[in-house]
Amino acid sequence: MPASFATDTPKLGFGLMRLPKKLVLTDIEQFKEMVDLFLAAGFTYFDTAFVYGTSEQDTKKALVDRHPRDSYTLATKLNAMFAPSEKSAKDQFYTSLKRTGAGYFDFYLLHAIKDEEYTKYDKFHIWDFVAARKAEGLVKHMGFSFHGTPELLDQVLTDHPEVDFVQLQLNYLDWNDSSISSRENYEIARKHNKPIVVMEPVKGGKLANPPKAVKELFQRYNPNLSPASWAIRFAASLDGILTVLSGMSSIAQMEDNLSFMTNFQPLSEEEHALIREAQKRMGNSAEIPCTACHYCTDGCPKQIPIPDIFAAANLQLGNGQTAEARARYDAVLEGHKASDCIGCKQCERACPQHISVVEKLQQCSAMLS
Repeated sequence: MPASFATDTPKLGFGLMRLPKKLVLTDIEQFKEMVDLFLAAGFTYFDTAFVYGTSEQDTKKALVDRHPRDSYTLATKLNAMFAPSEKSAKDQFYTSLKRTGAGYFDFYLLHAIKDEEYTKYDKFHIWDFVAARKAEGLVKHMGFSFHGTPELLDQVLTDHPEVDFVQLQLNYLDWNDSSISSRENYEIARKHNKPIVVMEPVKGGKLANPPKAVKELFQRYNPNLSPASWAIRFAASLDGILTVLSGMSSIAQMEDNLSFMTNFQPLSEEEHALIREAQKRMGNSAEIPCTACHYCTDGCPKQIPIPDIFAAANLQLGNGQTAEARARYDAVLEGHKASDCIGCKQCERACPQHISVVEKLQQCSAMLS
């Protein structure tokens, strides 16, 4: 790992996709307090994206306008999947600069590369475009986030050795999951000697509230450690990690993360054994592995609240809470039911977890209606 990466970046990053809310808007005052706590603890890495709703604008208010530019590092992303033309794709960069007011980006990523989307970044000449912005000093480090196969990752890193880092989904639940290929993708990145930013270490919050059997396993070992701590420390204990992004949505989550990452200790051999036991216990889970990223909802022609429906179903699938699942389902529908799905599979093309969304919606409809 390059020395600047190894020494300059603490192991906890602040993911800005799931910001605290006040009704439907970001709770800016709570966000400001979280930013201040994060920086005061010695952490510096903030991660947003062009497609994260108002995240870039909110980051300007809570971070950029309130703290010296050299006191933090900021990452954002360009997503060609949502761009109808080369110009509109490239304009995302300048829009992000304006929204954040940051002047430059310490880390700039091509967003959510997977097998179906890779060629669009080539078609729109985005690699050369970002390299040119780096030469101008508007980007310090160039990378990409990835949701594809190990074969594609090897191809991308072979075709583009100029990238400085990669962002991968790594967590203990996905480590041996053939549909996510966390371990294999990690090994490919290590083969190419690329520092790794970890996303989804808690799998969209799923590992902060794992099944009862896993909670009991961890609590017996140390009742003072949160389930989320095990997930984040698992990722941060891997070799070659630049930082681990945690999408914190409240001051309480921030305080919990800081409690075990301020003086980070890698997992011991005994703790690794507990993680392996947790993996076994969760391997039997019937839950839908949705992380609530909402990439599926933007293009849904029927405006179905897919992640909310899956969260409701998981109350029953994971914990047997049938009544609670149906109540949650009824509360989130807003006139758009699971049975409204027309099977266009736009959602499946967008899903970074490779979920068979149409099939799962049919299951939810039968189970919760």
